[in-house]
Parts: sequence; structure tokens; C-alpha cells
Amino acid sequence: MKATLAAVLIGLSALPLWAQTTATTAGADFDAERARLGDEQKAIDARYLTEQQACYKKFAVEDCLRDSRRRRRTATDDIKRQQAAINDFERKRRGAAELDKLEQQNSSQKAQDADAQREQSLKSQQDREQRAADHAASRAGAAAQEAENRRQFEKRQHEHAEEQADVAKRKAQAPVAHAEYEEKQRKAAEHRAELERRNAQRDKPRSAPLSEPGAAAPAPAAPKSP
Repeated sequence: MKATLAAVLIGLSALPLWAQTTATTAGADFDAERARLGDEQKAIDARYLTEQQACYKKFAVEDCLRDSRRRRRTATDDIKRQQAAINDFERKRRGAAELDKLEQQNSSQKAQDADAQREQSLKSQQDREQRAADHAASRAGAAAQEAENRRQFEKRQHEHAEEQADVAKRKAQAPVAHAEYEEKQRKAAEHRAELERRNAQRDKPRSAPLSEPGAAAPAPAAPKSP
């Protein structure tokens, strides 16, 4: 916008007062100004032809023609200066408009770049936060796994210690158990022997009663005939 304003001010400073007034108040209607200057040039040319005809009727023809040409040249130069000022100002105004357009495009691009940079920064921040969260979750998972491994190890150690204690207990109790077993076997053998003895006494045939003194001995049985 500063470049545009500077270009407009430079263009206005190159214009005559009428052009500055027209450019600022009438929206710089250059086509109308060109048409007006064209009409003035036609009027200058027509006046010049009239003056030439009048000069030929005077005594000092050459002096009259020279003065007429000078007036025409002066007026025409003024018209050309005004036309050049209009063309220069219009060219500068177009250049300022192009600069303003470029500045707007650059401003829009800068805004887009700023938005993209902010979005990238936000995404980078989110990525860093996500990586930090993942790292923290990984550390927590590793710590939990380590605690579980330690618990399992301690459990196996405890079970192994219990197994070793049980083995040692069984080894310590083995002689006592063996003695108890031998005692049971011995008692069982004695019990069986006692039963066998009793059974043998019960099954043994009873002996004949002894005869009284002085009693006659029974006669022997006669042998059976064949």
C-alpha cells in the first residue's frame, strides 16, 4: 500500500492542477480528458487556419504567419504535455495497481505460509506430545513387565525352596518311617505267628484220659476179619 500511495503521489505531482483535480475528484477519467484535449487541439488547428487566412490579408504577412505558428506551437505543446502527463499518470497508476495486487498476493501468501507454519508447529507439538506419551507408556509397560518377571522369579524361588524343604523333610523323616515300617512288619509277623500257634493248638487232637489205679485195662479189640 505504501508503494501504491507513493506512485499515486508521484503521478499527481507530474500533472497540472486541472489534471490533479480531475484525477482526485472525478476518479481519473482519462478517456474524457483525452477527448477534451483532442477537442482543444482541433480548436487550435481551426484557429490557426483562420489566422493564416487573415494574415494573407495583412501587409506584414510573414510576421503574422510566424506569430500564428508560434501561438499554435505553444498551445499544441501544452496539449502534448497534458497528454503525456495523463499517459504517465495512467501508466503509474496501472503500475501501482499491479504493485498493490502483488502486495495483496504476497500478503495472502504470507498469511497462508504463516497458517501453514502454525499448523506445522502445532502438528510438530502434537507429534512430540504423542511420542512423549508413547515413551511414558512404554516405560510404564516395561516397569510393569519387569515387576511381573520379578514376581514370577520370586514365586519360582519360593516354590523351589518349598520343594527343597519338602525333600529335606522327607529325607529326615525316612529313617523314622523305616523304623516304624520295620516295627509294623515285626508286629504283623508276631501277630501272624500268634494266630498260627493258636490255630495249631485248637486243631490238635485231645489225648485219652488216664485210667484210675486198680481198674482193669480194657480188652484189646478183636481184629476185623478181612
